[in-house]
Amino acid sequence: FNIPVGDFNRAISFYSNLLGYELNVMEFGGVRLGLFRYDHESGGLGGALLEDEHAKPSREGTIVYLIAGVDLQEALDRMTSVRYGEESIEIPKSNLGTGMGFYSIIIDSEGNKVGLYSASLVMSV
Repeated sequence: FNIPVGDFNRAISFYSNLLGYELNVMEFGGVRLGLFRYDHESGGLGGALLEDEHAKPSREGTIVYLIAGVDLQEALDRMTSVRYGEESIEIPKSNLGTGMGFYSIIIDSEGNKVGLYSASLVMSV
């Protein structure tokens, strides 16, 4: 998957802070990418931030869910501790049901609607 960005460096900083790890940056065919971690050995799905004149950030359309660690509240706390742009939390950490984990919907620093998921069994208040 690709998440389009308007300001590549701001988006790299935002997602590195949100997820708690540095995204790898590469250029491919004249397009800059910020690569999210994924388990290549097990056939995991990979994704990247994409700086491309043909891709524009949007709050409409497909929602990509990123694994936000053991407890996604920690990611949400990191997100709100540093301001990059107009990012916001649309749906706070919410329980999916017994044993199903938790999700949240955010608007990222570039204006994209993005989902976060964690399998944490702890609901923080």
